[in-house]
Amino acid sequence: MSRTLLDRLWDAHEIVRSPEGASLLWVDRHLVHEGSHHAFAKLAERGLPVAEPALTFGVADHYAPTRGRDRIGDPAIAKMLDRLTENTRAHGVRLFGLDDPRQGIVHVLGPEQGLTLPGLLVTCGDSHTSTHGAFGALAFGVGATQVAHVLATQTVWQTKPRAMRITIEGTLGPAVTAKDVALHWIAALGTGGATGHAVEYAGSAVRALSMEGRMTLCNLSIEGGARFGMIAPDETTLAYVAGRPFAPEGAALDRAAEDWAALRSDPDARFDRDARFDAADIAPTVTWGTTPEQALPITGTVPDPARLDGARAEAARAALDYMGLVPGRPLDGTPVDQVFLGSCTNARIEDLRAAARVLEGRRAKVPGTVSPGSMLVRAQAEAEGLDRVFRAAGLDWVASGCSMCVGMNGDTVAPGKRCASSTNRNFRGRQGRGARTHLMSPVMVAAAAVTGTLTDVRPLLEGRA
Repeated sequence: MSRTLLDRLWDAHEIVRSPEGASLLWVDRHLVHEGSHHAFAKLAERGLPVAEPALTFGVADHYAPTRGRDRIGDPAIAKMLDRLTENTRAHGVRLFGLDDPRQGIVHVLGPEQGLTLPGLLVTCGDSHTSTHGAFGALAFGVGATQVAHVLATQTVWQTKPRAMRITIEGTLGPAVTAKDVALHWIAALGTGGATGHAVEYAGSAVRALSMEGRMTLCNLSIEGGARFGMIAPDETTLAYVAGRPFAPEGAALDRAAEDWAALRSDPDARFDRDARFDAADIAPTVTWGTTPEQALPITGTVPDPARLDGARAEAARAALDYMGLVPGRPLDGTPVDQVFLGSCTNARIEDLRAAARVLEGRRAKVPGTVSPGSMLVRAQAEAEGLDRVFRAAGLDWVASGCSMCVGMNGDTVAPGKRCASSTNRNFRGRQGRGARTHLMSPVMVAAAAVTGTLTDVRPLLEGRA
């Protein structure tokens, strides 16, 4: 019987299936952050230990200050970070805390450290855990009660989603990135386009992506309604994993690589849904509204709700009112007040290099913040001189954390201000009460910084290697 990658991963982790059809799955890696304190409290109430502390890893990221870490002024933020330290210490869980040079956003740090490997099941109390599926892993976010269940048992109950394949064939054009691919398919299918499905990405354009690009693509699967996303491992995956601190070495890596080679869908595997896109049709893309599906090529114009139907028309009217945009106006040239480059979606070294290529020798017309995805990414960027490019352009170079993506650490966008952002969500208030967020790729964020507007980055890259 032909099998999908989802089938193979699910079967490998299923312990038992209930009469109702739910599966009890073994968890290989459990990642916890500051928001996991509720789950630790549930363990304390019952006097339970963490079942597998060696398979559990704590990361300070959501509340991690990007400035002034030696003197945290907000007592609420300090308390959240202290709780994580206390809970992980009490249960013998390894913590990548603020004083650890490896600290970073959990979905950047996991792959970077080699904690994320093909064939594993990874959970975390964060929806963008889907990022780790880029390695051919089964990776998804879980709620607070499920976090407690995983801590106590190293297992999780889940109902197997339907299988969906999104194929992108062809070659991406200049300055078109994985972020644009994700926004393109979400705009085409809608934020509910993959609801109830696990998405497997396939096609020549996907295989050509770096691991950083694949992680971006899987990260944004959630914004299209998917339960999670994944990509079959290949030589690109193996090259990234080799030499990572927690990855297998030598003969063990060779044996693992043989097993990983089987982690793919059969050529004749049947999917519950198939969607195909031509890479040549994808352009640098920006959001204009308050959901990721409200996105268009930068060359487009703000849509007219009168030309849309039913619920989409109502949603567009509400979004345009909140965003302060007028139908028919070109997206290119829309003024922005600030820029943000960071998040688990787009703050890896490849993203920073790309943005620096646009900014080098140029000055930003608006203020902005650059927050690397981890302190190791920050150190590498500084070794390559990228920090000097950002600073010379007039942008703030800060420490690692979720930062302005979710606004829990004090980094926010002021009410009514417009931000060009490399993050994953443009919901109302996501970056701060009344904040107006436009999602785009790192190079498009850099272009917005240089021009002070939403703008097509392609002319700015002409003549630059």
